Amino acid sequence: MTAYGSYRPVRLSPQRGLIGRALAKDSPLRRLDWIMILAALALSLGSSLLVWSATRGRDSLTHGDPQYFLYRHLTNLLIGLVLCGTVIVIGVRRVRTAVPFLYLAVLVILLAALSPLGSRVNGAHSWIQFGGGFSLQPAEFAKIAIVLGMAVVLSARVDAGERTIPSDKSVFQALALAAVPMGVVMLMPDLGSVMVMAVTIMGILLASGAPNRWVFGLITVGAGGAAAIWQLGVLSKYQIDRFAAFANPALDPAGVGYNTAQARIAIGSGGLTGMGLFHGTQTTGQFVPEQQTDFVFTVAGEELGFVGGLAIILLVGVVLWRACRIARQATDLYGTILAGGIVAWFAFQAFENIGMTLGIMPVAGIPLPFVSYGGSSMFAVWMAVGLLQSVRSQRPIGT
Repeated sequence: MTAYGSYRPVRLSPQRGLIGRALAKDSPLRRLDWIMILAALALSLGSSLLVWSATRGRDSLTHGDPQYFLYRHLTNLLIGLVLCGTVIVIGVRRVRTAVPFLYLAVLVILLAALSPLGSRVNGAHSWIQFGGGFSLQPAEFAKIAIVLGMAVVLSARVDAGERTIPSDKSVFQALALAAVPMGVVMLMPDLGSVMVMAVTIMGILLASGAPNRWVFGLITVGAGGAAAIWQLGVLSKYQIDRFAAFANPALDPAGVGYNTAQARIAIGSGGLTGMGLFHGTQTTGQFVPEQQTDFVFTVAGEELGFVGGLAIILLVGVVLWRACRIARQATDLYGTILAGGIVAWFAFQAFENIGMTLGIMPVAGIPLPFVSYGGSSMFAVWMAVGLLQSVRSQRPIGT
């Protein structure tokens, strides 16, 4: 029997505890880009106040519950974080093997939106309503499908060591793969999402190192296609009116130019520091339509002023900076293309959304990443963050 006085407690290694394992050098948590995650989380959490301010007085939307959109926005964020974590745990390599099934699944829900199962919102047949206030916008997930699908096709032979850059055949196959969901979205018609997809495709080609003739050729085809769409009358009247209002800001301020006119008034009235949260006259007066979704930046501009708007732009910039860093340091071309496509997606969508509230871009009806209210958008951008983190996790520790 050991004497009581001779007993010495065993000192447990820090790695044996939960916190110790999390902080260990080989911990998966150490591989994550916490700067990006925290910046994106700050955008999503901070925007909950903007969404709340924009909706708390709109009884027709909230059914008499001022916190209705606040709780739903936070719920969407929680689900988005779970999806992000799930993608990280699965890993980018296993996601790569499942891309064909994911691509087909997205096509199915896109076609479902065009069928009688879908519903028309703001002139576009691009939603699937499930009841209970829950709906799905498949175009948001089509962006992920395009990024994943093109990354697989363009990187296959390069990562296998057969080539140094994608072949012309691979580029053509990747573009054909992207054209299918993009064409379905155009039929809805959801012009804003098509614009985001087009820029994302350009970013993917640039990140892949594809020959420049493809990039210039795509620009030429895109310009010709846009002219043909305009001449053939494919666009809906409300979409044509949006471009007309952009070209002439003074055009019918009480009609087609109403949205942009009220958005500029809201942002301009905020000054340097804003009128204070929940005290914006344009916001409380409900002058700006769709203010919790497409025009959520106007709430920040009016109630938090230039400082609040700049904070949002800087946080988006941090997310893009870290994503560019991940693309540059990826261990294979697949990871580089994946990250590069997401950068193009986030960058253009943020620029277009903020730009349309300032009057420097046409109104396109697309959400501000991480900020606008909407489950589909929130789920998609956080899944994209999960993909970025998974790409980063492939790097050796300490690099």
